[in-house]
Amino acid sequence: MTSLYRLAGLSAALLLSAGVYAGDIQIGEAWARASAPGRDSANVYLSVTGKQPATLVGASSPASASVELRTMTHKGGTMKTHTIGSVDLPANQRIDMASEHGPHLTLVGLKSPLKAGKTVLLTLNVEMPGKRGIKVDVRAEIRPLKN
Repeated sequence: MTSLYRLAGLSAALLLSAGVYAGDIQIGEAWARASAPGRDSANVYLSVTGKQPATLVGASSPASASVELRTMTHKGGTMKTHTIGSVDLPANQRIDMASEHGPHLTLVGLKSPLKAGKTVLLTLNVEMPGKRGIKVDVRAEIRPLKN
């Protein structure tokens, strides 16, 4: 019986420590537009603030086959989308991922259309110096598609 209590205590300690690390990362105003008919991808926008330096290294969502970190470049009057490996999150600095022209998340291979008034779940993968990877769950509001 003592072993069972020790295991329960260890499990609780691990869960609490994971919550503390996730608490170091604050996500603000996560949202996406409803997906247009025939589209199998959608951008998700949000802001991220960390109490410590960190790096956003990826994300996942049950709503899509994959989630990519992307940005756009403008060259010679042409815009081109690029997949990026990570986004640096300096300590105590808000990083706005609120436009397709800067870093943002893209749901690729949507399993069903995103509908206004619903939410989409994302899990952000964040690395912090001296700590294992941290998972941060986020619910993004789905806003109406604007023409």
